[in-house]
Amino acid sequence: MQSPNNTVNNKRIAKNTLFLYMRMLIIMCISLYTSRVVLNALGVLDYGINNVVGGVISMMGLINSSMTVSTQRFLNYAMGKNDMVLLNKYFSSSFFIFLLLCILFFVLSETIGLWIINTKLVIPDNRIYAAICVFQFSILSTIVSLLTNPYSSAIIAHEKMSIYAYISIFDACLKLSIAFLITNVSYDRLITYSFLLLSSTIIQSLIYVIFCLYNFKECKLHIIFDKHLYKEVLSFSGWNLFGAMSNFVKGQGLNILLNMFFNPAVNAARGIAYQVNNAISNFYSNFYMAARPQLIQYYAGKEYNSFFLLLFRSARLSFFLVLIFSLPLILETNYIIQLWLGRIPDYVVPFFRLIIIITAIDAIVAPLNTASSATGNVKIYQIVLSSLNIANLPISYLCLKFGHSPIIVFQISLSIAFINLFVRAFLIKRLIKNFPIKKFFIEVYLNLVFVSALSFSLSYLVKIILPDSNIMSLVVCLWSFIITLLTILCIGLNIEERKILTNKIRLKLHQNA
Repeated sequence: MQSPNNTVNNKRIAKNTLFLYMRMLIIMCISLYTSRVVLNALGVLDYGINNVVGGVISMMGLINSSMTVSTQRFLNYAMGKNDMVLLNKYFSSSFFIFLLLCILFFVLSETIGLWIINTKLVIPDNRIYAAICVFQFSILSTIVSLLTNPYSSAIIAHEKMSIYAYISIFDACLKLSIAFLITNVSYDRLITYSFLLLSSTIIQSLIYVIFCLYNFKECKLHIIFDKHLYKEVLSFSGWNLFGAMSNFVKGQGLNILLNMFFNPAVNAARGIAYQVNNAISNFYSNFYMAARPQLIQYYAGKEYNSFFLLLFRSARLSFFLVLIFSLPLILETNYIIQLWLGRIPDYVVPFFRLIIIITAIDAIVAPLNTASSATGNVKIYQIVLSSLNIANLPISYLCLKFGHSPIIVFQISLSIAFINLFVRAFLIKRLIKNFPIKKFFIEVYLNLVFVSALSFSLSYLVKIILPDSNIMSLVVCLWSFIITLLTILCIGLNIEERKILTNKIRLKLHQNA
């Protein structure tokens, strides 16, 4: 039987997920159109300069993302303990760590960064000044984003997802306005565009800071001299950053390997496959973002039954959100790619299918990453998993050296991702002694295997029966979507979850009657 507290928390997670999905869909549409307007306004050359110069400091996005997870973890941990003093200490210490990070970033950017732009990047002489301006504005924009990180983390930690969604949508609309504005300026459009982007970042950051100062008491800064606290936050952040770096090295390393052994068309095929995959990843990442604060607070409050219940449910539902949208794409990849691009580039279809399966596995283990973060003891967890991630590179290199096709790179990644499924579970058992690992394997892993196998079999059966045509491809997509949804409802969800869903549907129907 579900406690009243869990019922309230489930409703809150569902509401937060709705806001995040609304945010994702709106921003996706606005961003796609904005890219088109900016490309037309700047032209191919300046658009390329903007991207390549911004890429010089792209590593800070990785650090920012890693530090965001760390900040949220400590804020949620203190909230779970109902300790407002500790909450303020974590917020203030995180802010000052970000401040030191900004100083270090500024020094490196103005030395090594400028050296790369002036000596390594291929930029026409008449656009060097514009490129340096873009770089300087990008540095300032990154610093503003880093210093705002604790405030945006506080909003997510307090589960104010509606505010987070509204501010993100406002920022996307602001960027679209900037894109239209630069089409009518007489001054250098690239410099104007980068300056206006900096302005939009400052405006967004001010909104975050003002909202937090007015609504959250812990967001008032105090100077903290607690060495143990700084060591705790930096240690946790450092190991999380190590894990993020391994993912970055794996992704970029495999891309470089493909370029070394094959022509750039193979890299393009990989890029195309990842474009669609990134959109699908958003479906589970938004749900996971809504559930993450509750998981950490349950652990901090020693509410282990609620913690494990939400952990199991998050792992299953995250996977289902990927499965329901990806299965039609896997079955009809050729039709979808042909419809989207007008042709089917070499290797795109096998790349896409393998990457989607890897993403589905990532969706299962995402809540396990939060479980490890909740304990605060992530050193061994990150070392083991990061080592497995990086192992992709030497294994892939050897296989390519012996003449295998580029598909082998993703087959190796899938094999290692599958191994990680079990390694992560055993590592969580090591961190949380009362973690019911056998129950997790049965209620999560076996459940997902059965739902996936049944959904695929029933969908594939229809595919091989129907004649091959565009109309029949649409029928297969629709059928696989429906059959996967029904399989999840009938088999994937447990009795309690079906009862909750049935009651919600009845309530909605009663309200609309």
